Amino acid sequence: MKLALVGYGKMGKIIETHALAQEHTISSIIDPFVEGAKKSLTLEHLQGCDVAIDFTHPDVAFEHIRFYIKNRISAVIGTTGWYEHLGEVASMVDEANATILYSGNFSLGVALFLRSVRYAAALYGRTGRYDPAIIEVHHNKKADSPSGTASMLASTVLEGFPGKTRIEYETQHQRRSDEVLHVSSLRVGSVPGTHTVLFDSPEDTIELIHTARNRDGFAFGAVAAAAWLKEQKSGLYTLEDMVDAVFLR
Repeated sequence: MKLALVGYGKMGKIIETHALAQEHTISSIIDPFVEGAKKSLTLEHLQGCDVAIDFTHPDVAFEHIRFYIKNRISAVIGTTGWYEHLGEVASMVDEANATILYSGNFSLGVALFLRSVRYAAALYGRTGRYDPAIIEVHHNKKADSPSGTASMLASTVLEGFPGKTRIEYETQHQRRSDEVLHVSSLRVGSVPGTHTVLFDSPEDTIELIHTARNRDGFAFGAVAAAAWLKEQKSGLYTLEDMVDAVFLR
């Protein structure tokens, strides 16, 4: 498989290592801030690639996605911060018969963690005793808040927990309404990523925690997603779609 790496920061370099170890080929590296890399996202610079893997910056994510869709470049999107455009992206993918896979977290462990949280939300929600919340911690260089993973977890809890109808990510300066699911973000040091889903009652607290030790799990998942996407028909996919098809069928 020939991969174009769009974004060659820490994640891009680790993805390259994993891709080469699996005997894939890097057809191009695109990053305006890296010496020796291609400086712009163009068809010429993507020529010959089977799939582009995009880990860039929230400020350019939506622009890049529109480019991939318009030019029908199969792309794995690891950049977050664009999900307010998700409905528009879905429509554009349908109209253009494009092939896009996105996720806020490419760790296969997180994909399975989401299933655990979905089950727990429904289970504890039925008791009428528990109040859920989410806490996420990342390194102080992370460009967006909340994390894409925290947003996915929040949506998952909201789907299955009775009485929770909306999510608030901001710091609370007043009593929180009962229907609100609160998500708290912390940026500190070099933490790769820790996500905690709490279910608290007057009697006890249950915590479901996923802690990333490094970025290797994300890179492995991104390369696996690209290999899977290469064989798919057009559509807008998530990592959960791949996990369902490959590991849970």
